[in-house]
Amino acid sequence: MTNPQWKAFSSFRDAFRTQCGIWSADALWLAGLQKEAADADRNPSYPLQTPIVYNRALDSVSADDEIRMIIVGDNPGKDEQLEENRRYLVGQAGKLGDGFFRRNPELGIDFRRNVIILNKTPIHTAKTKQLAYILRQGGSRFATLFADSQRWMARETAALRDSLGCGLWLVGYGELRRNGLFSVYADELTACVRSSGTSGTETGSGRLYQHFSMNRFSIDLSDRKDSSLSLDENLKAIGIAHRRDILGW
Repeated sequence: MTNPQWKAFSSFRDAFRTQCGIWSADALWLAGLQKEAADADRNPSYPLQTPIVYNRALDSVSADDEIRMIIVGDNPGKDEQLEENRRYLVGQAGKLGDGFFRRNPELGIDFRRNVIILNKTPIHTAKTKQLAYILRQGGSRFATLFADSQRWMARETAALRDSLGCGLWLVGYGELRRNGLFSVYADELTACVRSSGTSGTETGSGRLYQHFSMNRFSIDLSDRKDSSLSLDENLKAIGIAHRRDILGW
């Protein structure tokens, strides 16, 4: 990274760590709802250790690293919230994402060295759909926290992408639709991109893809692939098509 890029990343990292601490200190009640949601979904019991998860992998990023992409998942799952991890996309979905880039070295992306991994919210649930249960049961208290976290992540992610000048991939787009769990994130990101004047540029606008989980990303790529195009060209075309379909720009 250049010196300005490193300063921008360091500022983002510090602010994100601090903000997660603020949210966590004011959300001691959240773990009970997360456990209820998992039980209601008949999720196997697991140790719930971190209700709101800061991505500690960011602490390993150095000024010498070349950041080529920001990948945004949904929210931290069971593996991500464990005290021994507190890192994003370290479960099965992360392994599939890592494997995709390893199998395609022509893309020039090391999933663990060239990518900053973020989420649409740092609020943990064992499965993303369980956020809907917490929204129903948590009242205005949770609704406010959930919406605020999405706005913060969208706004700061857009600013970081602008500072780094790197690609932006949102993996997992179904809940970005209107009235979806992450529609607040979608609206905030759209506003940020349009205000920055990058909505007409491919890099600035970003791309949307199916999530890595359940191999949906690779299945979608296989189904939509145009054999006359390179892998990079296919990824660009698919990612922009999904963005236009879901976000409308």
